[in-house]
Amino acid sequence: MTTPHRLVVNVSLSSSERDYDQQVTFLGRPYRLVRAGADGDPDTAEELIRTWATRADVIALTGLREARAVGVFDGEPEVLERLRPAAGDVPVVDGHNLHDVLQEWAIRQVNNEMPGYFNNARTVVLGGVNHDRTTRVLKEFTQNLEFADPLLRFDLPATFDANPLLGLAAKAASWPISQLPDPVKSPFTTPGHKLSHALARQAARNCDVVVATYEELIGFGLEDLAGKTLISSAISDERLADLGSRGVDMVLDTVPQPFEVTVNAGVMEAMMVAMTTGGEGLTNDDLLEMIVSAGLEARTLYPNGPKRKSRFAFVIHPLSQEYFRSVEPLGTVAKYAPGPAMDAMEKALAYLPPFTYSHVTGITSPTGAEAEGWLITVAGTPKELMAHRPEFTYGRLLAAADTARKLGAQIMGLGAFTKVVGDAGVTVARRAPLPITTGNSYSASGALWAARDAVLKLGLAEVDEQGRISGKAMVVGATGAIGSVCARLLALSSDELFLVSPETAKLLALKRDIEKDDPRAEIHVAATPDGHLGEMDVIVTATSGAGKRVIDIMQVKPGCVITDVARPLDLSAEDVAKRPDVLVVESGEVQLPGDDVQMRGIGLPPGVAYACLAETVVLALEGRYETFTVGRAIEWEKVKEIYKLGLKHGMQLATISGVNGIYTDEDIARIRELALARRAELAGAR
Repeated sequence: MTTPHRLVVNVSLSSSERDYDQQVTFLGRPYRLVRAGADGDPDTAEELIRTWATRADVIALTGLREARAVGVFDGEPEVLERLRPAAGDVPVVDGHNLHDVLQEWAIRQVNNEMPGYFNNARTVVLGGVNHDRTTRVLKEFTQNLEFADPLLRFDLPATFDANPLLGLAAKAASWPISQLPDPVKSPFTTPGHKLSHALARQAARNCDVVVATYEELIGFGLEDLAGKTLISSAISDERLADLGSRGVDMVLDTVPQPFEVTVNAGVMEAMMVAMTTGGEGLTNDDLLEMIVSAGLEARTLYPNGPKRKSRFAFVIHPLSQEYFRSVEPLGTVAKYAPGPAMDAMEKALAYLPPFTYSHVTGITSPTGAEAEGWLITVAGTPKELMAHRPEFTYGRLLAAADTARKLGAQIMGLGAFTKVVGDAGVTVARRAPLPITTGNSYSASGALWAARDAVLKLGLAEVDEQGRISGKAMVVGATGAIGSVCARLLALSSDELFLVSPETAKLLALKRDIEKDDPRAEIHVAATPDGHLGEMDVIVTATSGAGKRVIDIMQVKPGCVITDVARPLDLSAEDVAKRPDVLVVESGEVQLPGDDVQMRGIGLPPGVAYACLAETVVLALEGRYETFTVGRAIEWEKVKEIYKLGLKHGMQLATISGVNGIYTDEDIARIRELALARRAELAGAR
């Protein structure tokens, strides 16, 4: 015996253009689904309800917000309640119960699959209370919420939740307007709608996530959706194609679509009600049981192919007074200011609040992942940062972190001296509203990456097929954060390694730890570098000496490659100029992936970043929004991990550069020639 079809009719107050009459199967039972649109006319909707009530098992009454959004209906929400009696004894649902469950479930599903996806996301919500459950769930992940409705822009829903009397007062205040005839009411509401729409369009330009029905998008006139995530419902193939043409990255359709025809939450809820005996109301437990039994899932759709865009921030600061000359109006002041005036300006600028220096765009991994970010300036020079207690710098960095959160960043990196002060990022990471990394793990691997490339280009030291140096290497500042990891790397790739640091106990402990790993190199230790400089083929300086003399460059072997990973640099331009036969590399420079990376200058070639910044970018591209590297002890495993992730996402060692800019092939050839001549001269003198 054939099971009769249950008839579910969706009477919609919105357009009739999407009407359908379709037979489907749900949870093993046959259904006939009918949609009948009223084109914004309540009288037509009432007639449709009366017509279908003689045959329907359940009626889904929907479309109010869609009709209002596209302007075919401007009446009050109470119209749906006035239409319900027309159905007589036939159950009528509006889908709100199921819609609330589906909205929350969809967002949590995405966050489980892609942890941190909604963290600090700049979000615009159209339609206000239509998306109440979505808004409440998103607030667990982000505070960056903008509402289309003027009242909601002041976050009144949260205020009403906290103070029910205030909510009642607001409803009472709006009652007189709601009782006016529509022609009289229009002058009161139209300015608010215009303001609401204008504010929504402005906010949407810079947002990451839009919460709206398709009709609300059309009604608010949002066209600039490129690169955004849309949280919506009942998205048909045609609508998905349209959203794709507008550049939408991802569409989260909160309503499962198990049929050939696109249905809304009201229809799904009506089908579930029709399945119960006598059409009784559904509890949340009933809804959950049916959702699980039917294997329903929210849809994560990528109209232009799978893509994920992450957001990062990175803190920079001026390394000396010279940096003020590149920022107007400070540059003009610096041009004419005497020395004492510049000193006073340097002190004063250290108290400035952080500000956004540059928006970084165009970073694209070979995997398809994208990242955008912001460089945030803390205006203190190393001299000023070191002149204050660590809490002074902590305060500026936490203010920068708050700026980063408001911009939508999901992770923030610390650059130059901001990662050296105090406990090297530990306190900031503990107090900041987003994950923090110092970038020291990638700086360590980048240092040796650059050193190896420089040795190969210079061609004076012997290097085997595995890239290991047949010679001697030295790390000055070996017990420091980056220096200790550089030491471990060089221990695997050189014949002899000299570890230099005035911290004797730490130096001996480091030597013992490295020797436990059975290194290739023979390990030596020294408190100062001077006695062995003339023997070294490679020297890494990593002292963070803030301008103090670290090595005597005049003692260095001709043709030696010095990799200066300290920020500020251990070697000045004057020092480097004394030895044109030595190749001094500023380490940690990485070419960011992407054909059109846009970033305001930071003293490097276009698209090139320091390794500490590159670490922040790599973590963003990987979707690893976590505190990765903080403190003075760098984990060897993390150094290897970030190096591999960098290769995965297309990071490349940038053109070798020194204190005077990029080294050309001709520059390196000249250094080689001078080094060979000097070696010959020294050999003859013996």
